Amino acid sequence: MHYEQSDLQSLIKSIKSYNPNTDVDEITRAYGYMVRAHEGQFRNSGEPYAIHPMAVAKILASLNMDDATIIAGLFHDVVEDTEITYEDLEYLFSKEIADLVDGVTKLKQIKFKTKKDNQAENLKKMILAMAKDIRVIIIKLSDRLHNMRTLEYMTREKQIEKANEVLEIYAPLAHRLGMSTIKWELEDLSLKYLEPNIYQDIVNKINETRQQRESQIQNIIRQFQNELEKCNIKAEIFGRPKSIFSIYKKMYKKHLAFEEIKDLSAIRVIVNKESECYDVLGIAHRFFRPIPNTFKDYIATPKPNMYQSLHTTILAHDGRTYEIQIRTWEMHKTSEYGIAAHWKYKEGTSNKKSKYDSKLAWLREIMDWQKDYTDSKEFMDLFKEEFANDEVFVYSPKGDVMDLPSGSTPIDFAYRVHSAVGNKCVGAKVDGKIVPLTYKLKTGNVVEILTNPNSGPSKDWLKIVKSSQAKTKIKQWFKKEQRTENIVFGRDMLEKEVAKMGYSFNELLKRDWLEEIASKLSFSSLDDLYAAIGYGSTRVTQVIPKLKEYHKDYYETDQVVNKPNHVDFVNEEPKESGVVIDGIDNVEIKLAKCCNPIPGDEIVGYITRGRGISVHRKDCSNVKSIDDKDRLIPVRWGNNLLNRNYQVELQIISFNNVGYLAAITKVISECKLNIKTFNTRTNKDKTVTINIILEISSSSEIDTVIARIKNTKGTIDVFRVNS
Repeated sequence: MHYEQSDLQSLIKSIKSYNPNTDVDEITRAYGYMVRAHEGQFRNSGEPYAIHPMAVAKILASLNMDDATIIAGLFHDVVEDTEITYEDLEYLFSKEIADLVDGVTKLKQIKFKTKKDNQAENLKKMILAMAKDIRVIIIKLSDRLHNMRTLEYMTREKQIEKANEVLEIYAPLAHRLGMSTIKWELEDLSLKYLEPNIYQDIVNKINETRQQRESQIQNIIRQFQNELEKCNIKAEIFGRPKSIFSIYKKMYKKHLAFEEIKDLSAIRVIVNKESECYDVLGIAHRFFRPIPNTFKDYIATPKPNMYQSLHTTILAHDGRTYEIQIRTWEMHKTSEYGIAAHWKYKEGTSNKKSKYDSKLAWLREIMDWQKDYTDSKEFMDLFKEEFANDEVFVYSPKGDVMDLPSGSTPIDFAYRVHSAVGNKCVGAKVDGKIVPLTYKLKTGNVVEILTNPNSGPSKDWLKIVKSSQAKTKIKQWFKKEQRTENIVFGRDMLEKEVAKMGYSFNELLKRDWLEEIASKLSFSSLDDLYAAIGYGSTRVTQVIPKLKEYHKDYYETDQVVNKPNHVDFVNEEPKESGVVIDGIDNVEIKLAKCCNPIPGDEIVGYITRGRGISVHRKDCSNVKSIDDKDRLIPVRWGNNLLNRNYQVELQIISFNNVGYLAAITKVISECKLNIKTFNTRTNKDKTVTINIILEISSSSEIDTVIARIKNTKGTIDVFRVNS
């Protein structure tokens, strides 16, 4: 088809402009294969689907990407949307291309219950994919950019969902990768769909003043160009309008009207050598009036995304202020395309990453801390903090530069130096003066950390620090160094939250429920869950709703059902529960889990709707709290209770004596009773609370074992647990 050939020629022309040695035949073959694979498929716009992968390939070519990445861009949807497999791509093209396509495909395959879970897990997958090959994310960003360009064909609900996702994940990723052209367009398109009226209002006002602004800035550029030529400096100078989204942020962050924003455009000066950047800066400050405290040297201290430039703001002869950005052509390329400008694979070295791989240290850092967060909201919040555009640059006493999120403290700085320095931090000096650890660092501060080898971090630091690195290292310290304390602390936090909600300890915190919840949250044991709550990586509010679901299943008692008007007396044999209800036959009988009645206990039945009769001990607190006594009916233990086992829970309070657990275990064994579960915790007063669930056949057995445990050295108290 004609559109196919014209698109293909346009793509090849774009690639050859920066890579004369491109394999035209391979690009052509891949293009034809992609078109055939998507034949018969259409986008929401009604256009042939092949237009989308071609658009993605063109975006990748605009980023000067290598042939393998561009071909993978053409194929990025074929494994998911057609019958073509990974093996087909590997056989017909290369393993490198197949791996890139596989990486992009896997980012789309994860589905979770909530949008927040789905978003967080997708982000984790992207981080892992980036660590393997950054080109996977460059393809994904290009894919998302074209989808945003064609978002008008989606439903309003989808438009809002996709635009929010871009602002929360994709634009920050593009920023951290230094891909400013991609970032700016993604942000502008997101604003267009999230705030259409505001977006259009800003666009209209920009257009209304464009001619005047362009005339003003061209006049400044001519004056400055003449000054540089007098000094024999060859430079290209041009104006750069601010993005619509950046104008929007400034308006709403600083509560300004559009007319109050003075720096709608910046002036860029591009030179050939780094030394000329500083020469140009000196000329700018002589020719114009520099605004104090606006100079920033990102050449000496590059941003984490590799951005380098000199920034200064001047007052021009027309009375207006302008920001001037001065950089070399190499720096300019990096500022526009970021990591994509340097991620080149030369023939014969396809597995060797460029020297700029060292600039991706932040990826390893994020991979480190993302493992410690099971909660989606907390993980997303940390991601947003870490990728925030605002940052401060501070110095060590030796002159090393550290970049930190805006609002960081000396503790953040200490952990950026080394985790050992952070863990032993006891104080700090900023610019030679002692400051509190809560002090907010500012760009240019010289920070010295005071340490004590016998000190450790405080849990309160988690409320103070700003950087995700510091939060992760603090939590790791507590996780490793204070596991026992964390287990006790985590359990205590859970108990307090349960009590605050009006439940008793044994009513909601059943061990089998907690163990199932721990497993669902990917913990290998209940103690691991307690420890995670104790050191802060898992919140109590993640556990409580799940416990309430179990509580509802086991304890919920519905409205009373009508009791039979008349029944003949029946002398029943006891059912599986061992309980007989005189006068009622063929009804389901269950022993209540809240009080676990056993033969010998005085019992009563509770009529439920559709769930039979629930049998409780008469002294059960749930029974005592029932207002409508008509729900209660007489029940009794049957006569034939041989070979029936029942569960009963004991709680023991003891001194923390060595060998005590072995002693009571021996007592239980001598009583020929089976232990179902066994759980201990240390109290603040250094006593120990032990909860044991035993299998018994009668109340006499429990009386015997209680008496023997009471006589065991170290016992303070022992009693059967009631609801």
